[in-house]
Amino acid sequence: MRIGLFATCLGDTLFPDAVKATALLLARLGHEVVFPPEQTCCGQMHVNTGYQREPVPLVRGFAEQFGDASIEAVVMPSGSCAGSVRHQHEIVAARYGDAALRAGVATVKEKTYELSELLVDVLGTTDVGAYFPHRVTYHPTCHSLRMLRVGEKPLRLLRAVEDIDLVALPEADACCGFGGTFAVKNADTSTAMLHDKVGHITSTGAAVCTAGDSSCLMHIGGGLSRIRSGTRTLHLAQILAATRTAPYVPTEAVR
Repeated sequence: MRIGLFATCLGDTLFPDAVKATALLLARLGHEVVFPPEQTCCGQMHVNTGYQREPVPLVRGFAEQFGDASIEAVVMPSGSCAGSVRHQHEIVAARYGDAALRAGVATVKEKTYELSELLVDVLGTTDVGAYFPHRVTYHPTCHSLRMLRVGEKPLRLLRAVEDIDLVALPEADACCGFGGTFAVKNADTSTAMLHDKVGHITSTGAAVCTAGDSSCLMHIGGGLSRIRSGTRTLHLAQILAATRTAPYVPTEAVR
């Protein structure tokens, strides 16, 4: 399959390893990964903050970059960005776009997936040949859980990883408190939610907390580092990309 890879803003600027891991994983599974060079932001942060007209150029750019018929699927290592493309782009195009934009958005929407969705639902695989001999707990991010409804797909992929010690996260479906600008506008509430999430993660004794969104992992990782827990955060793609011949080699954790 010819798959278009959308890096996302956060992936491009702060977490490129998650993007690289997505490409390496899909290539290892035998697929052609293409990276449209003019891609930018999906516009999620604008819409979430109440600016629905402003992201029209971004929505148009996404539709143009990934609307090529030769791209059979579009993937991104982010449930929130996938949710934006599948739900918010249509709202923006309907309110402020023209007929061409509405058509382009409708076309791309139907072939856009978060990573676990692509692997399980489209490519039909749960065992990707990964090897990760560490204790791991999984945090289901809000957009993947509630907007995309990925359900057990990430856990099915993790359970198939060789030598992984996967432990359940207490109150896993509770929000970590990030929510983009929510963490800025409601700092005290966000911090309280993060405190609870970090407490549940450390209670598992996991060496790694994983998720499908680098944004949530950034927030959680900040909380874990401040209490010097020794638990690191790692994107789901990076676990799935690790193999016996190319294992994940952790740097020294903060303690």
